[in-house]
Amino acid sequence: MAKHILLIHPLGYTADGSKTDIARLANLMPPLGLCSIAAYLDQQGCRTAIIDCFAHLDSDARIMAYIDEHRPDWIGLTCTTNGFLDAVRIVRMVKGARPEIKAVLGGVHVSAMKEKILQQYPEVDCAVVGEGELPLAQLLQGAPLASIEGLVFRTDSGVHFTGLQGRGVELDDLPLPAYEKLRGYPEAYQLPIFNYPTHPNASCLSSRGCPYSCSYCDRSVFRRSFKYNSADYVYRHMQHLRQRWGVRHLNFYDDQFTFHRGRVVELCRRLIEEPLNMTFNCAVRAEHVDPELLALMKKAGCWMISLGIETGDPDLLAQHRQNADLNLLAKVIHDIHRAGIRVKGLLMLGLPGETEESVRRSMRYVFSLPIDDFNLAKFTPFPGSPIYEKIHELGEFEEDYRKMDCMNFVFVTKGMTRQRLEELFLEFYRSHFMRPRVWLGYLAMLWQSPHSWWRFMGNLSSFLRFARSNQRIEG
Repeated sequence: MAKHILLIHPLGYTADGSKTDIARLANLMPPLGLCSIAAYLDQQGCRTAIIDCFAHLDSDARIMAYIDEHRPDWIGLTCTTNGFLDAVRIVRMVKGARPEIKAVLGGVHVSAMKEKILQQYPEVDCAVVGEGELPLAQLLQGAPLASIEGLVFRTDSGVHFTGLQGRGVELDDLPLPAYEKLRGYPEAYQLPIFNYPTHPNASCLSSRGCPYSCSYCDRSVFRRSFKYNSADYVYRHMQHLRQRWGVRHLNFYDDQFTFHRGRVVELCRRLIEEPLNMTFNCAVRAEHVDPELLALMKKAGCWMISLGIETGDPDLLAQHRQNADLNLLAKVIHDIHRAGIRVKGLLMLGLPGETEESVRRSMRYVFSLPIDDFNLAKFTPFPGSPIYEKIHELGEFEEDYRKMDCMNFVFVTKGMTRQRLEELFLEFYRSHFMRPRVWLGYLAMLWQSPHSWWRFMGNLSSFLRFARSNQRIEG
């Protein structure tokens, strides 16, 4: 008989701290993976519910109230590196009250660590490596543990891993994600400020994986595979969000939205011929867009495109990224700008090999381009990324999972200090926002994204505190 599972998205730190968390105030995204898993498990005859601790700060009480009332057989928690220890805390909390409930963990951190999860944390009963749908369905339906691909489990003889999964589910065979299981959806969630024109907005996934293998990217869940929903499925997904939830703007959270050019062309033509009155954002690699495609995407409602630049230093970029070509990146950024689409640059500071001069080169490169918005992350060597295996040889690494959120310098490359990296980080951000072109762009958001300005002014004190202190959470 199929089982009952409560799916949980951990917060990653104390609920009190989240009230001043600049990352949470600026960007609150739904747990898309759990929504997909819940819909699939329901289809397979299981019973599911979702509690998102990141969206609702009273979630400990809600978890325990649900446990007491509904008595699920399992709890399942998705884990980033930053949220992993909080997931373990929740497991201990639940088992302290109901020791008979089984706990299964999944997600990017668990997929990278595999057997170590059960070896180091005896309260965890199972772990799923890779995609969650098929292994969890088989687990809840009572299949022999040794027969389930991608499962780490424990017996009297020790911890066992059944091996990596094959291709897994076909994405078009999946039901639409169970957004209805998220309390307060879609109003409880917000895209990054100034990254959307209208409200309500939402995020979705239309593909999984990335065929590239850059040094800093975790590939433990999908490895180097890439699979995608058809244009028809994506259109129906968008239509569902528009008709049921009133969503007016959608962020495609795919690593590579345009990798399969044909399906993007087909989707855009459908959106032009059968408009849904929605706009959208996406992320692309420079190798997989061209002026003709950009013009079609603009006509179909594309409002902003994000591009991974990482660093404007060509020598540093070549050490960490496949097909490193800053000239091509610059050309594509100009192409996007000419198409009338906003451009967001995604960068990192503190990569192994970073120097003060490489940071200066990045600043000169970024400031020479028509970039409307940018995000500067603090390099973090995550388990599962190629660079992680040799990171201790390249500098000083403080492997504190709670700080591994791309907003702390847990790694300091040789020849630099943490203090100097922090100073350069603040200088980079402040230099960006002090440029007249950038100020004029954000002022234009008064009519292009009025809801963003409303959010910004409502949380002004938190944003100013971050600008002064560079601290995600107030101490």
